[in-house]
Amino acid sequence: MVALVSTSAFAEKTESKAETKTELKAEATVLSLSGNVIDEVSGEALVGVEVKVDGSDLKTYTDFDGHFVIDNLKTGQVKLVTSYTSYAKNEKSFQVNLNSNQVKIELQASN
Repeated sequence: MVALVSTSAFAEKTESKAETKTELKAEATVLSLSGNVIDEVSGEALVGVEVKVDGSDLKTYTDFDGHFVIDNLKTGQVKLVTSYTSYAKNEKSFQVNLNSNQVKIELQASN
């Protein structure tokens, strides 16, 4: 009977550690933010737009379809700064979470 009680206590302790590991893993989840950059008027995809996370070294460029992906983000608010020749610089904040991280950025041609 003593062995049964010890085994039972051990099982509870192991389960507790597993739950803690799961919670830590959820907190340390690294996410991606992806989206498209288009011309505000024509709706055409813009190729080669620099998309940078403000306050970090994370940046990328749009592909031939105007699509980009930024990896290694944590949950929370992130400000993206987009720069492209002949277009006004754009700064826009987005919420990064475990659900949907798909965004659309419209750039306005500079005057």
